[in-house]
Amino acid sequence: MPIKPELRYFYPIDWPQISHWVRFVRAKGHCQVCGRPHGETVQHLGDGRWWDETEQIWRDGRGRRVPSPTPDVPLRTTKVVLAAAHLDHDPAHCGRRHRNVRALCQRCHLLHDRPEHRRRIRLTLRRRRALGDLFAGPYPSR
Repeated sequence: MPIKPELRYFYPIDWPQISHWVRFVRAKGHCQVCGRPHGETVQHLGDGRWWDETEQIWRDGRGRRVPSPTPDVPLRTTKVVLAAAHLDHDPAHCGRRHRNVRALCQRCHLLHDRPEHRRRIRLTLRRRRALGDLFAGPYPSR
């Protein structure tokens, strides 16, 4: 995912090289949580289970083998894109030997960032309510 221009100065100057090394050298082009391969279109069930084409088995959201689903379950497809994710949500902190950065597919990245996203949503809503109270009186509730 591209970095927003206003956030670019938070990242190290060699971030593109770090990201490439983490995703393709250390992780060998696979998600480090579930094992999905970068650039491939995989079939999945929407709950984390996905079809591993190379091994011809179903895997769960942690990359472990699971039994085949019933035939009536609808299958979805998605193209896997690896991202370099900061484990502590601090883009400036890459850690020694990049231990704070992990290669994650889009599903695992969203699951990892969920608490941080919720925290930011709460802060944004509180800030809006405070500004509404300060300048326009009571903030209209919907």
